[in-house]
Amino acid sequence: KNFIVLRTEKDKRSGWLKWQTVNNAYAYNIYFGTQPDKLYNSIMVYNQNEYWYKGMDKEKPYYFAIEALNENGISQRTKPVLVK
Repeated sequence: KNFIVLRTEKDKRSGWLKWQTVNNAYAYNIYFGTQPDKLYNSIMVYNQNEYWYKGMDKEKPYYFAIEALNENGISQRTKPVLVK
């Protein structure tokens, strides 16, 4: 919920990801890729609601989505967010 991605202006290779915490979530899966239907890469973030990502190709747009994990399972993934 309230998932935002801010790409650095200077070199475009890094981005700051932030989201609203989900009750009882102990981790979040962040999916990303260069096409909205091909988010094949992922990062798992524990007990935080932000992440500094360094690894984008500065010439390409990227898409990011997130889902929360707790003892009951995995939440629905957000719609992909485009970052130019």
